[in-house]
Amino acid sequence: MLTAIILILLAGYLIGCIHGSNIARLMSGVNLKEVGHGNAGASNATLSLGWKYGVLVALIDIGKGAVAIVLLRLYLVNFSSFTAEQTSLLLYLIGASVIIGHNFPIHMKFRGGKGTASLIGIFMALDWKFGLIAVIVFVVVSLLTNYLLIGVAFLYIIFGATALLTEPAIWPFIIILALFLIALYLHLENIYRIRIGTEPKVTSAFKKKG
Repeated sequence: MLTAIILILLAGYLIGCIHGSNIARLMSGVNLKEVGHGNAGASNATLSLGWKYGVLVALIDIGKGAVAIVLLRLYLVNFSSFTAEQTSLLLYLIGASVIIGHNFPIHMKFRGGKGTASLIGIFMALDWKFGLIAVIVFVVVSLLTNYLLIGVAFLYIIFGATALLTEPAIWPFIIILALFLIALYLHLENIYRIRIGTEPKVTSAFKKKG
């Protein structure tokens, strides 16, 4: 079991290091780490380069999270020796390691994105029904409040509640809680900008040309 955990954490981290922002840089010539609020994620791509680049980065980052879960699930099907609790733990661990790889990629000096898009892909792959509900709530709350960060908080809350209610053990919930705390840390600057009124609004992204 320990060997499986180590291999899964490593594989997830390497998958997480595949960044949509790198593709956006190749296509636009713009390094997202040097523009906007310096984040290598879909939100900064949208605010800095327009919604088309934002969608591109989001799809890549969502996709890597979903692919990691799907591939591991297909692999684990062939091993009946893992219990339901162990299978659940391994799936959430690879999801967490993808987000860690996205947030702290080795090729970006450990300064990447904030993991929201990858979290969506992971949630959708784990449970598409609750994942879809969470995405809808995320979009609606972000639009109503005009702040993406508040939508992100609701996304984590729904994910954590789903893990707590549907998974056979407590570990998936603890993993989500840890990821939420990491997300809060990475969003401290955004929280400060909301307090002083300088945080970019969600509606500002629609004013950017694609």
